[in-house]
Amino acid sequence: MEQLMRNFFLFLANNKKLTKAAKRYGLRFGARRFVAGETIAEAVEVIRKLNAEGFSVTIDHLGEFVDTEKEANEMADHCIEAIHAISDHGLDSQLSLKLTSMGMDISDDLVFRNMRRVLDTAKERGVFVTIDMEDSGRCQKTLDIFTELKKEYDNVGTVIQAYLYRSLDDLDALNAYSPNLRLVKGAYKEPETVAFPNKRDVDENYKKMIKKHLMNGNYTAIATHDDAIIEYTKNLVKELNIPKDQFEFQMLYGIRPERQKEIVKEGYKMRIYVPYGSDWYGYFMRRLAERPANVAFVLKGIFGK
Repeated sequence: MEQLMRNFFLFLANNKKLTKAAKRYGLRFGARRFVAGETIAEAVEVIRKLNAEGFSVTIDHLGEFVDTEKEANEMADHCIEAIHAISDHGLDSQLSLKLTSMGMDISDDLVFRNMRRVLDTAKERGVFVTIDMEDSGRCQKTLDIFTELKKEYDNVGTVIQAYLYRSLDDLDALNAYSPNLRLVKGAYKEPETVAFPNKRDVDENYKKMIKKHLMNGNYTAIATHDDAIIEYTKNLVKELNIPKDQFEFQMLYGIRPERQKEIVKEGYKMRIYVPYGSDWYGYFMRRLAERPANVAFVLKGIFGK
């Protein structure tokens, strides 16, 4: 049943008609639990509160389908606006973005032009930028663009997904760039030809990735809500004498907030991934797909207080 629900919500996430309808009707039906708002001003208020509670943040202006150069340029403008807001308000926040939102599926010239606009502004304002990983069909191109940009910018990182067979090899290939990487399990529906179908195998690969990247001496963001992975990391860094300034934990806004607070109290760095924007629908559906318990939160938000 859990897998059926996951597949159902992932199917809904990729429905363009529903995405457009969701933009019209705003952040209803429980989405506000996971999305900071539709505007940068709303997001700034959320980040301020999180910073006051001891959390670092990474902010993401949501965008699921970018079909034209105009839309890609507008998405880059939103990212630049967010960077200015982070700097102007003195927020402890980074920026996350997707290369498809910068025009990767339209042309190489467009995506590089927009990424350089964003990274130049981020460098000037002292803001770090993480390139989110998307589905497996875009993985190699994302890494190619990242490594090209890494030659020019120190303030850029990317994401590696544990459910892909290729990921340990990707860590080896990227090591020459001393990359700051966010390591995740992965949230897209992928065929067994490219991804581990069983959770146990994904978890074991995730552990191998965490150990490899830390032992390579690179900054490592462990993005997970899985207590077993969190405890594995805590034990590993003690065993290897990894300093606390070489890694951080990351979780999503609205998911397990009490656990997030516990990790901060234990003295670890915790960064919250805070999305905002009117194009929230696809992101919201993937959060429902990841944890069936999230559906209960949504139903409670619709039918009760």
